[in-house]
Amino acid sequence: MTTTTQLETTKGDGVLRITFRREEAFNALSEEMATGLVQALHAAVSDDEVRVVVIAGSGFAFSAGADLTGDNPVENFDERAMEGAAAIIRAVVQLDKPVIAAVNGVAAGVGASVCFVADLAVCKESAAFILAFSQIGLMPDGGSSLSVAASVGRAKAMRMALLAEPLPAREAYDAGLVSHVVADDEFDALVDKLARRLASGPPVALAATKRAINAATLGGLEDALDREGRGQVMLFGTEDAGEGMRAFVQKRRPAFTGR
Repeated sequence: MTTTTQLETTKGDGVLRITFRREEAFNALSEEMATGLVQALHAAVSDDEVRVVVIAGSGFAFSAGADLTGDNPVENFDERAMEGAAAIIRAVVQLDKPVIAAVNGVAAGVGASVCFVADLAVCKESAAFILAFSQIGLMPDGGSSLSVAASVGRAKAMRMALLAEPLPAREAYDAGLVSHVVADDEFDALVDKLARRLASGPPVALAATKRAINAATLGGLEDALDREGRGQVMLFGTEDAGEGMRAFVQKRRPAFTGR
């Protein structure tokens, strides 16, 4: 087991489990967590002991997304932040081993984006997804402008992205956005069952299957990440983004001006 103050990795029986351990911040992705997640996924590529990866949250949330802290959080976001988010998504999609997102609670922003590109997303009934970018003067990133629309269609994707309405796990399942939803008290058992099943499966066939389905459904991912990156960096420089992030930290409604 490898543990930092914010990220824990354990390995056994063919399963690599990566768990966010920043419960006091609803597992918002700090630089330490984002870097550690990418490093763990990259290391899994050549680790023959790893047959499947489970990404999980702890506490009440899977991940609240980007880490918004400080008096003026927008100062912490630039091209480097976007490159970090894109690196996470690429690491999940390009890994030739199944990745399960174990969605124990709310998944927002880039936290939700991770779930949407995972090969299986297993959700507690009480979990929910939210693309909250518009609430802070930003646009969806982490490939979610593509992955959501590819799963649920343009109309529902627009509703989630423009209105930032939470989507309960059951509705996400019914819309085809996640693969499994289960009663909260059955969640851990189902995640373990699916991980064991994949770990005992034919690795070469599973890798080929993942590549084929991702090519058919996420073939435009690199273009999406590029569009999102350019758009988001532009938005970081707007007054609305600064106001939106300050309002979030200060727990008040933002006053957007269109500048």
